[in-house]
Amino acid sequence: MADHKHGEMNTDVQEKTFNGFMSMVTKASIAIIIALILLAIING
Repeated sequence: MADHKHGEMNTDVQEKTFNGFMSMVTKASIAIIIALILLAIING
């Protein structure tokens, strides 16, 4: 088993995945809020 040295791991892939996930969550949250507002307006 290889020795682990703190701070040497390449985290580019993890950062891209996290940024993609946060983007998806943000867009989904905005879509849900808009849908709720439209439902409130339509149902009076």
